[in-house]
Amino acid sequence: WLGALRFDNLALRSLPVDVSEEGGPRTVPGACFARVRPSPLQNPRLVAMSLPALALLGLELPAADPAAAEAEAALFFSGNRVPAGAEPAAHCYCGHQFGSFAGQLGDGAAMYLGEVLGPRGDRWEIQLKGAGITPFSRQADGRKVLRSSIREFLCSEAMFHLGIPTTRAGTCVTSDSKVVRDIFYDGNPKNERCTVVLRIASTFIRFGSFEIFKPPDEYTGRKGPSVNRNDIRIQMLDYVISTFYPEIQEAYSDNTIQRNAAFFKEITKRTARLVAEWQCVGFCHGVLNTDNMSIVGLTIDYGPFGFMDRYDPEHVCNGSDNTGRYAYNKQPEICKWNLGKLAEALVPELPLEISQLILEEEYDAEFEKHYLQKMRKKLGLIQLELEEDSKLVSELLETMHLTAGDFTNIFYLLSSFSVDIDPSKFEDFLEDLTSQCASVEELKVVFKPQMDPRQLSMMLMLAQSNPQLFALIGTKANINKELERIEEFSKLQQLTADDLLSRNKRHWKEWLEKYRVRLQKEIESIGNSDAWNTEHVKVMNSNNPKYILRNYIAQNAIEAAENGDFSEVRNVLKLLEHPFQEAEGFQEAKEDAEEEGATATAAVSSQETRSRQPYCSKPPLWASELCVT
Repeated sequence: WLGALRFDNLALRSLPVDVSEEGGPRTVPGACFARVRPSPLQNPRLVAMSLPALALLGLELPAADPAAAEAEAALFFSGNRVPAGAEPAAHCYCGHQFGSFAGQLGDGAAMYLGEVLGPRGDRWEIQLKGAGITPFSRQADGRKVLRSSIREFLCSEAMFHLGIPTTRAGTCVTSDSKVVRDIFYDGNPKNERCTVVLRIASTFIRFGSFEIFKPPDEYTGRKGPSVNRNDIRIQMLDYVISTFYPEIQEAYSDNTIQRNAAFFKEITKRTARLVAEWQCVGFCHGVLNTDNMSIVGLTIDYGPFGFMDRYDPEHVCNGSDNTGRYAYNKQPEICKWNLGKLAEALVPELPLEISQLILEEEYDAEFEKHYLQKMRKKLGLIQLELEEDSKLVSELLETMHLTAGDFTNIFYLLSSFSVDIDPSKFEDFLEDLTSQCASVEELKVVFKPQMDPRQLSMMLMLAQSNPQLFALIGTKANINKELERIEEFSKLQQLTADDLLSRNKRHWKEWLEKYRVRLQKEIESIGNSDAWNTEHVKVMNSNNPKYILRNYIAQNAIEAAENGDFSEVRNVLKLLEHPFQEAEGFQEAKEDAEEEGATATAAVSSQETRSRQPYCSKPPLWASELCVT
């Protein structure tokens, strides 16, 4: 089956490859790649495969013997066998991690297999993530486990079907090989199954790929492995621009500075549009280091990501992001900061005064333009583009925040609101809307104080008496957040469910009246309101997903898979291939899956049984305890 793969490994021909055969982690100077060999796994078996992703490579599951093809995929995409024409290698890159330069990083667990020519003549780099030790593994073992691999596999495909630029995932293969992981870094390690994901993209080169030339950092003292090798920087720019931005190469073939400036402008705009797309579906990446930023504007490296449930602009999906550097509302500015680091890494081939001007002129304007365009579609504003639209969006998000509304479900519900809605139907609509807001019980979980009162008291005293020491062990923002939690939690003790419902309805009535007025302006600007309404609903339904990869959905699939049942991973994959309402045939498939008891059930720590929920439900209470690091 895999004999159909046609390899043409342009990257290895175009960029320097380390000639050393020394095994184990080491510094790799003067090279963009180092040759490696995948480490075999015991009894590899397929968890799931994405046929739409594999079709990019020209692979279709043979109807005659699908089981044999699945077995072959498990053998080759676990790393136990290397396909003919593949040349396994690990890519060298550096990165700024949580704002500090970390020196050489590189593919510590991922391996480039090669580049496959697809049936349409396009070229796809394929990678095995979790295939063993490389020169860049540092103190780690080069392995990934079932839980993180399922999350990356499912989210890569979910993002694609949401229409967001992303790397793809073709297969997820697990095994009987085990590694030890301390999931929450709390001294409770456990054995987990080694698992490998086949990743697919035009390229996995990232911002950090250009940071290998960085001289010693003034703060950390770390440096890139290829300092003073501007010849390699030139090679990389030539390769990246000619291969992935051919129109720019053609337009500026006789002026390198202008060519590099045009490239930087394009990646600036692509990155701005990408993060605008994230914000519009409530996606949080979790680790927006420069080494996790794609040089072609894709979402890359799915680790502690999360789709926001209850709208909170300061939502942090990564349990180990203690300062909230990569919070939802900070993603746009962080991506701009990362572009600034890319600009520094391109000197002298692109002078900083040119790239900084491009960044200032292009990034914010492109982000705001794309964000507002997308939000207009989510609200069904298809006829007019008014200045007031930005305020309407801000007020919607503020209402969501005040009422602790579910980001995805509220947007989805808005398509059933109309200008001339009947008063009794309006009350029903309001009931539906407020049912997607957090209950008193849910809010008590959200605002439950997290610090011991004695610890908080000590920290407050320390902040006053010894600010320098306080700065080393805590942050003012974290203390203020804890004080806010205490205040909110205290208020919730007096709040009844009826009071909360009444308050939420009042907030939503105020915003819906503004929305109604804005929709009325749409209708008044055209002659045929029926045609407008049909298109209005159609646009909303194709921009507001009903299904996203919520943490609790992923967790149910993970727990079933850890118990040997891969059916839920496959069900969720199918679900996420049709995230919008109008996906044909999906409703029937979903009902069949639910009848078969597709959703895995598992016991929580309180020994209560998790009840099966529709995949479009806002999270159950137990999901608030999920922590991804």
